[in-house]
Amino acid sequence: MAEMAVSLVLDQLIPLLREESKLLGGIHKEIKDIQNELLYIQAFLKDADKKAEGDNTDEGVKTWVKQVREAAFRIEDVIDDYLMQVRQQPRDPGCVALLRKIVHSLKVIIPRHQIASEIQDIKSSVRGIKERSERYGFQASTEQGSRSFSGSKKATWHDPRRDAEYIDEAEMVGFEEPKNELIGWLLEGRSERTVIVVVGMGGQGKTTLARKVFDNKKVVGDFDCRVWITVSESYNIEGLLRGMLKELYKQKGDSPQDIDQMVRGSLISALRNYLQQKRYIFVFDDVWDKHFWNEIGNACIDNKLGSKIFITTRKKEVATNCHKSSLVKVHDLQPLSEDQSFELFKKKTFRSESDGCCTNALKEISLEIAKKCQGLPLAIVSIGGLLSTKEKNVIEWRRFCKNMTLELNKDSNLTGIKKILAFSYDDLPFHLKSCLLYFGMYPEDYLVKSKRLIRQWIAEGFVKEESGNTLEEVAEGYLTELIHRSLVQAFSVRVDGKTQSCCVHDLTRVMILEKCEALSFCKQISEYGHSSSCGIIRRLSITTPSNGFTTGIENSHVHSLFLFAYNSQFLNKYFVKRIFTKYRRLKVLEYAVYSELKLSNILHENLGSLIHLKYLSFVNYYCGKTEFELPKSIGMLQNLETLDLGRYCDKIPKEVSNLRKLQHLLGIGMSLFPLKGGIGSMESLQTLSSVRIDDDDGIELIKELGKLRQLRKLSLFNVKQVHISILSSSLNEMQHLENLSILCYHFTGFHLNSPPSMLQRLDLSGQLEKFPEWILQLQNLVKLKLDSSSLNDDPMKFLEKMQNLLYLSIDNAYDGESLHFHDGGFRNLKELYISQLYHLNSIVIDKGALQSLKKFKLSDIPNLKTVPVGIQHLEKLEVLDV
Repeated sequence: MAEMAVSLVLDQLIPLLREESKLLGGIHKEIKDIQNELLYIQAFLKDADKKAEGDNTDEGVKTWVKQVREAAFRIEDVIDDYLMQVRQQPRDPGCVALLRKIVHSLKVIIPRHQIASEIQDIKSSVRGIKERSERYGFQASTEQGSRSFSGSKKATWHDPRRDAEYIDEAEMVGFEEPKNELIGWLLEGRSERTVIVVVGMGGQGKTTLARKVFDNKKVVGDFDCRVWITVSESYNIEGLLRGMLKELYKQKGDSPQDIDQMVRGSLISALRNYLQQKRYIFVFDDVWDKHFWNEIGNACIDNKLGSKIFITTRKKEVATNCHKSSLVKVHDLQPLSEDQSFELFKKKTFRSESDGCCTNALKEISLEIAKKCQGLPLAIVSIGGLLSTKEKNVIEWRRFCKNMTLELNKDSNLTGIKKILAFSYDDLPFHLKSCLLYFGMYPEDYLVKSKRLIRQWIAEGFVKEESGNTLEEVAEGYLTELIHRSLVQAFSVRVDGKTQSCCVHDLTRVMILEKCEALSFCKQISEYGHSSSCGIIRRLSITTPSNGFTTGIENSHVHSLFLFAYNSQFLNKYFVKRIFTKYRRLKVLEYAVYSELKLSNILHENLGSLIHLKYLSFVNYYCGKTEFELPKSIGMLQNLETLDLGRYCDKIPKEVSNLRKLQHLLGIGMSLFPLKGGIGSMESLQTLSSVRIDDDDGIELIKELGKLRQLRKLSLFNVKQVHISILSSSLNEMQHLENLSILCYHFTGFHLNSPPSMLQRLDLSGQLEKFPEWILQLQNLVKLKLDSSSLNDDPMKFLEKMQNLLYLSIDNAYDGESLHFHDGGFRNLKELYISQLYHLNSIVIDKGALQSLKKFKLSDIPNLKTVPVGIQHLEKLEVLDV
């Protein structure tokens, strides 16, 4: 009887299965069709995006281009939905599989009908797009980076490894006189604490001037402690106080653990106690609130030692309020003169010319363009960076200048400067526009690590493949061009010239947010409000919970979600659960946590439902203890390329070894023990940092690492002597390795027969039998750190002929009594750090040695009684820190 019932059910359902199968096959063909349509629309948008920009464009055209962009979004989403359906297709053979397939078919046939219906609707929309494109005069653009005026050339890619000369551009013109005045105010004056306020409009160079003064050698030597704090419009007073205290202890070499638990009163008391006997200088950059001094003043004790408070602001009320309780000096920063503006313009625009000079033919029009920038360095370097990529053609430059005039005649002051910045944005190649707009995902004054930003760009699909280069190298080129155009600021630069961290100027950010709103690129939700939620929301950045708004956009088109959690109430479990059930199309998910949060509060067992996810990161700025447990469902994220666990690192579930597309696995102290037997198959891995080697089965795990032939960066610690032999064998297999860091107490037998020829950075921490001569084979080595090596021979005699070495650190690594730098040695070395050499009593520098050295630091060398002999030969030395 039961068999007859089953047979009857099957008779009724088999036609349904056939219909479902036919539908699936039809959808497959339709998906192929709309993928081709998507390529057409993306190419078309390159032309439409250019023509729809600017205030002169007809509003109907702008609205229509926005609709076209949203049609592209719809295509991307329906493709994602289709992939989710295919992923859920049962693949088990046999009768059980048949029953599962029946149940599955009943669940998915309706969604697939919806997908098919959506595809037909999209195709109809695309037909309308093609018809109207002819009416508006648009055409699909196949060229990468079309330009805004004829005869212009394609931008020349800059080598991202070249020195970052762009950092000092604005400092080199017009700041000498105010700089000298401010330095005088800092070094001289009465014994009372003095507040120095620099007032100027946005883009005038206040921060650049303050940094120039703050880093001046005389200022550095005149104060016991120095702290730079960026305040910005949305500051948190406890956060500022905490940051000041941490930086002071960091300079002292201490790291107290209870600062994060202190309330405002305790923080103020701790600061006052620390500063009791210290002559200090604090810089508070970009202060907006006129009551700021009322909140911060009590922490800055007046100890009658001539301490200074340095404030930069756009508002004179900030300075006026300081007068109530302190001795105050105010400097009104003036715009650059016409001559200074022209000089800065030439430096930025003609830097690639052989003589760096403006030709006579372009001098008149260059003067006119520079004059229109109203003496603001930000505007001058922005326009100069734009024109540096153009043909030096007088007719085209006059046309450009005329367009500037039309725009700037409508507005003045800050609005006019935003117009200038918009010119620079409009001129960007299409692929760089998205990269720049991505800074709209970050809060004001946010410093972004370049590696982090580049991996997000790649996950978003902004970076296109180029023959002979990795995607990371291509993206570095993108970032370099944005910096050279002065749209992005390089905040810190590595010794090889590559950008380490970056940010955007406040005014540039305002322009970016306006573009993001107009183009539906991203939305921000913060305590200062958020923009409207009309249209498709593609990317979402949240700095404060707003349940009403986030609920309204659930089940929408969000592909990227950034969560900046500044308190433990922000990420409650209810909100987190909604992320993993409602935002199913996510490709990028980032948590930036500034408070004590358990990982269980910000992850959910449904993590595996985010099958499109390519980038998952936990950036934890809280230094306290954390609790770690990744859900096993992470093994379902088959598209994941970056997994950055930040400080949340203890154990990793074995399911991580299923992530065959994973390229970057990062953390602090990760144990890979659960991945034993599986990590060797993760052949896409390029970054593995930092890994703790456990005693149990460490040899087997290190042996497996030798199978990871694509590794670029590897960081290991807790390596034991018993592991050294197999580690050497594994490293010999990693010929693409560029960055290697190993902590091992004894490196006995550590020898590489075939060291990675591409290695650029090497950090060895632990006792060495003798200097590893295989290091001399590393012709691409740029940075070398030796720590606790206990070498008996002077390592300088081995290293001095390495032509590409730019950075060298010898820390408790040499037991001898003397170091000798010979004539001709270390020709290109820029930074040298020598510390904790307790037997060293003599350093000799021959004339002709260390010709390029800029920074020299000596510390914890108790028997060194005099400065190094021959130090006067270091003609390029800028910083000597003893």
